[in-house]
Amino acid sequence: MDKTQIARGACLCGAINVDIDLPPKWVAHCHCTQCQHAHGAAFVTWVGVSEPAARISDPEQQLQWFASSQAARRGFCRRCGSSLFFTSSRWPGELHIVRACFHDPIAQLPMAHVFYDTHVDWFEVRDNLPKKKAAQEVG
Repeated sequence: MDKTQIARGACLCGAINVDIDLPPKWVAHCHCTQCQHAHGAAFVTWVGVSEPAARISDPEQQLQWFASSQAARRGFCRRCGSSLFFTSSRWPGELHIVRACFHDPIAQLPMAHVFYDTHVDWFEVRDNLPKKKAAQEVG
C-alpha cells in the first residue's frame, strides 16, 4: 500500500497550519485585481486542491474569513495577517492555498497565468506559461 505524500504549510506566526495530499490538482499564478489588493503583490501563486485533500489546523481559532465578493471568501490569520486560503462557488469543492505558505516541496510547477487580462503594467512576465483571460479554466 502506497503512503500518501503530503506537503505542510503555515501562516507566518504558525497559529494556522495546513496539510495537503500530493499532488495538487493545479498550481497557477493569479493576476486578478482582488488577489493583487489582498496580497499587495502583482500576482499570487495558488495551489488548488479538492477540499477533502486539505486539512487545516487552527487550535487557537485565528483563521478569519472575509467575503471578498458574493461568490468568494479569503481566509487569513487574524494574528499575523497572512493570507492563506481562497474558496469560491465558481470552483465548488476546491480550496486554493497560497503557494508561498508551504514549507515542504510541491513538485508541480505553475501551469499558467490566469486573469492575465488584469495584470499590472509595472511587472514584466518573462516565462512561457500560457496567459489566460479571466473566464478561462486553469487546467
